[in-house]
Amino acid sequence: MNHQYHGLITIDDYEQYIGAESVARIKEKARAVKDLHVANINSTYYGGGVSQLLNSMTILMNSLGIKTGWRTIHGPPDFFSVTKKMHNALQSGDINWSEKKKEIYEAVVHQNAIVNHLTHDVVIVHDPQPLPLITHFRKHGPWIWRCHVDLEEPHAELWAYLTQFIERYDAVVMSSEIYAQKLQTPQVYFMPAIDPFSIVNHEMSEDECHERISHYGIPMDLPLVVQISRFDRWKDPRGVIEAFHIAKKEVPCRLVLLGDIATDDPEGPEVYESLLDQQADDVIIMSHQDGALVNALQCKAAVVLQKSLREGFGLTVSEAMWKGTPVIGGNVGGIKLQIEDGVNGYLVSSVQEAADRIVTLLKDPELCREIGVRARETVREKFLLSRYVEQYLDLFNSFEPLYKLQM
Repeated sequence: MNHQYHGLITIDDYEQYIGAESVARIKEKARAVKDLHVANINSTYYGGGVSQLLNSMTILMNSLGIKTGWRTIHGPPDFFSVTKKMHNALQSGDINWSEKKKEIYEAVVHQNAIVNHLTHDVVIVHDPQPLPLITHFRKHGPWIWRCHVDLEEPHAELWAYLTQFIERYDAVVMSSEIYAQKLQTPQVYFMPAIDPFSIVNHEMSEDECHERISHYGIPMDLPLVVQISRFDRWKDPRGVIEAFHIAKKEVPCRLVLLGDIATDDPEGPEVYESLLDQQADDVIIMSHQDGALVNALQCKAAVVLQKSLREGFGLTVSEAMWKGTPVIGGNVGGIKLQIEDGVNGYLVSSVQEAADRIVTLLKDPELCREIGVRARETVREKFLLSRYVEQYLDLFNSFEPLYKLQM
């Protein structure tokens, strides 16, 4: 049965990748908290890794008998302009953190609190956008703040302001200990993961890959160098284009930059439009919402880049690694958690380093194959959604005494 399009994926489908023992262990952990009602709240249904994660995670949780919902907060453009500036500042950017910005931020979150009745056993709030929701509810169980951004160097004034909300939560989940902060709230760490059965990650035949790529008129006469990510300055699309131009002097290739524009990211269209003057026969810049195209490009690329300057995790890295494609990633944040330099991919810190690695890989198909095999195995061992869900179950189980008090 082709689960990608019919029926829902369950934990049993993961047995081929993680083994029967792991599946049985996850089911047992789920049984212990099966009566829970869980709500996830973030700021967009589409675009970027968080919505992808939530889409797959909520379905898998429900299949394990845990009633798990997902809501998004809504707001005017002014609100998302403020939260994008906050996101940038948390990733070491600058911000003029004014009273006006605080007012817009808190007022819109308050409006969302009024129309969302969060009486659930567990509430998981994702990222800064909905963070102050907690101030408007009497808790019926633990509230968890899940932070997906790169917090290695957060803006001090903004972080101090956000701490008043964060410390009302019962737990904070970050992707790695490299993001640990001084907080009274307990911090736990688990990395995001990919859904191997999603449209973006399920196995595609050669014919299916070629059909998708040719549908968009992308020639395959030259090796493809591909970067797939939101149009965001932190993803350094200009640096990718520069690295490509250096590399193509030594080895023929074609660059494809494919991105989407997250609905909560007002800077996306501006970044996309700023790149269009770089288009050429060998530089293709596209904005499309097509998971099958993402899958096909990651499968057929000779090299995938994720040359981020900051990156909370970077699911596109694991996605490409899962297809056995060598990845060159920025030596930052969550990318460092996925790529072991020179073993299952390469980490780079400059345009020139990225160009050098593109050349190295394109000139050595056997090296590409070896790195690709190790990359896929890394994802199988560490970055499949079954592991991510199991860590949430462990966290829910750690709150058990609290539930019993409230029943």
